[in-house]
Amino acid sequence: MLSQSKHQDTPFPFFLVDSAFSEEQCAALEGLFLQDANWQHRDGAFYRCSLRDVTEEIPATFQTEVLNRMREITGLPLVDRVLITAQRMLPGQVIGIHSDRPLLGYEILRLVLQLNKHWQPEDGGVLELFSSPESEVVFSVNPEYNKAFGFILNINSYHGVTEVTQPRQTVVFNFWHAANTPELATHIQTLFTQIKFSELPISLDPVASAAEMTLPEETTLHAGTAAIALQRWGYDEQTIEIGYLHSTGISICNRDDAETYAAVLLADWVAYLYRNSFDLAQWQILHRQLAGIDTFTRLKPTWHLCLPE
Repeated sequence: MLSQSKHQDTPFPFFLVDSAFSEEQCAALEGLFLQDANWQHRDGAFYRCSLRDVTEEIPATFQTEVLNRMREITGLPLVDRVLITAQRMLPGQVIGIHSDRPLLGYEILRLVLQLNKHWQPEDGGVLELFSSPESEVVFSVNPEYNKAFGFILNINSYHGVTEVTQPRQTVVFNFWHAANTPELATHIQTLFTQIKFSELPISLDPVASAAEMTLPEETTLHAGTAAIALQRWGYDEQTIEIGYLHSTGISICNRDDAETYAAVLLADWVAYLYRNSFDLAQWQILHRQLAGIDTFTRLKPTWHLCLPE
C-alpha cells in the first residue's frame, strides 16, 4: 500500500505513487461512485464538480492502514481522524487555480487517488501545479488509474484541474495535524469570543497608539489579539505590554523569565491562528522554542492543544 512514493519539492512539496492500492481495494473504492444519493454539486465560477462524504462507507481497518502509511511517508504527527470524499467531474467541468491553505482546525494533508480506467490525454482532468496563481504550469499529474498524489496543504500549494471531456473519478483522503485539530479551533474561538480591545489595560494605550502610527493595521490587529490572549489568561499589565511589543516586532521577548517567555510566544501563536491559518513551518519553530519549558498552570489548556506531546 502506497509503496515507492516519489517526492518532489517544486513548486511545493508533494509525492506521487504510481500503484497506490491493490486491485481489490481499488474495486471497492470504485463502488462508491455507483451511489446516486447525497452528492453535493458545486457549480461555481472556478470549482465545478460533485462531492460525497464516504468516510462511513470505508472500513475502519483500511482507514487506519492509510493513516499509518501517511504518517510514515510524511513524518507528520497526524491524529486518528480521517475524512474521505468521492469527487466526480463530468464533461465540461473544471477546477480553477486555488490554494488549500489549512485554516484553523482544517486538515493539513491530502491524498488524491485517481480511479479512471483507460484514461487518454484527450480526456482531460489533468492535475496541474503552479508556483503562484499567475504562473505557468510547473508540474502536471495525469489522472491515471490507481495513481495517488499527496501534499501538505499550505498557503502556496496552488493547483487546479483542466477541463474534462470524460467523467473523472477521484477519492480524496484528508488528515489532521495534531496541533491543528477541530478541538483546538473550538478552544481558540472560545478564547477570543467577543473581542474588545477596550478591555486591555489603559497603560497599553500609548504603546498601541505609537505602533498604529507606523505599522500596518494587520500587524497591530495581530498584536492586539495576542494581548487579549494574555489578558484573558490572567497576566499582568507588564506581561501584556511585552506580548504586544513582541507581536508587533518592535521588541522580542527574551527567555529571562520562563513563564513570560512561554506565555508571550503562545499568545503570539494563537493570535496568528485566529487571524490567519496554520503554518507548519512556524509551528515547528514554536515547538523548538518552547521545548523543555514547563507547562505553566494557566497556559495548560491552550498549551496541550497547540503543543501536544
